[in-house]
Amino acid sequence: MADLEPMPTDWERGLAVVAHPDDLEYGASAAIAQWVDEGKTFSYVLASRGEAGIDGISPQDCGPLREREQIEAARIVGVSEVEFLDHRDGVIEYGIPLRRDLAAAIRRHRPDLVVTLHYGPSWSGGARNSPDHRNVGEALLDAVGDAGNRWIFPELGLEPWNGVRWVAVAETPDATHAVNVESSLDRGVASLEAHRAYLHGLGEGPMSDADTFLRQAATQAGERFGGKLAVPFDLRPA
Repeated sequence: MADLEPMPTDWERGLAVVAHPDDLEYGASAAIAQWVDEGKTFSYVLASRGEAGIDGISPQDCGPLREREQIEAARIVGVSEVEFLDHRDGVIEYGIPLRRDLAAAIRRHRPDLVVTLHYGPSWSGGARNSPDHRNVGEALLDAVGDAGNRWIFPELGLEPWNGVRWVAVAETPDATHAVNVESSLDRGVASLEAHRAYLHGLGEGPMSDADTFLRQAATQAGERFGGKLAVPFDLRPA
């Protein structure tokens, strides 16, 4: 495989858009912590509150719990603005309502860089990807274009934003770029550990051991990035 290129640095505002609490913490949050250290500003937008994510907790109790855990996870990496769009966890649909909500978020936050999660049909090991991840990712790509066209969703009453320069996709098998997280990985681990109820609900397994999971992933990515601990992204021009 080719070496990973450094991510661009000539930008100021980032917006992370994912389906669920914990989506960003399985890798991207360590990179976000590094970017915040470098003076970038970041906001999070989540399509759902993750209320269907823990088998032993009812959705009405789980949603507020996971919202609190996500806000704490964001705080750990220096992000104070976290929005929840209240699409229904587990059955998020691609369509006009989701595109409208995401276009509105882009117009409000006016980012240079948008970060999202892998939305392909399968993970690198062959496991099927979540329909929520797939639908949010596809809708986000369309919403980046929607946000720049004043005649699409004019009812939002928001000025168009054509300033998104890149979309960076985390946890993808097709990574092209990476961020050095030597100084921020510990905060990335802590941000995942903030999802205490979710990790407990996973039970024993590799994804419930935050430190081991993230450190192994960063080490593996670093093999293509000069031996440095790294978080990889597929970087695409918007």
